[in-house]
Amino acid sequence: MTSASTGRRILEWFRRRGENVAAALLATIFVTFILQILFRYVLVWPVGWTLEISTLAWTWLVLWGGAFIVREEDEIRFDILYSAVPGHVRRGFIVVSSVALALLMIVSMPAAYDYVAFMRVERVSYVGLRLDHAFSIYVIFATAVIARCVMRIWFVMRSPRTDTAKGGEGQP
Repeated sequence: MTSASTGRRILEWFRRRGENVAAALLATIFVTFILQILFRYVLVWPVGWTLEISTLAWTWLVLWGGAFIVREEDEIRFDILYSAVPGHVRRGFIVVSSVALALLMIVSMPAAYDYVAFMRVERVSYVGLRLDHAFSIYVIFATAVIARCVMRIWFVMRSPRTDTAKGGEGQP
């Protein structure tokens, strides 16, 4: 077994665990939604914690999924111009856009981290969770985006063949 296939198996294992976390977050949203309906309309006892848990789980689900689950070929892109240019220009588009996105995330990371760290003094109203824990997913997301951009640049620079007009085939 080659190291490349072992690496792919490890990455796929981590992707599946990321999907498990996303499924748990989605189940949490569903259960709290059902509980909210039960409390409000059956027991006539409106509660606020269900909305907070749903909102926190949704925020984590979106950013967790963007960081660890969504693959390049799953992303929706407006690629009319990209599809109309030759392969070497596509490679340039990929490198320029990846460098720009990585730089944007790197430049914004200190401010994002400072904000998340500052929010340790605040808590979610009903649940009591510290807001730095609630918002920490953004720092994780930004770090994953930077890593994915670097991997994409590395893949494009060392690959002799550019992806097809579909806009992402064969990329990590």
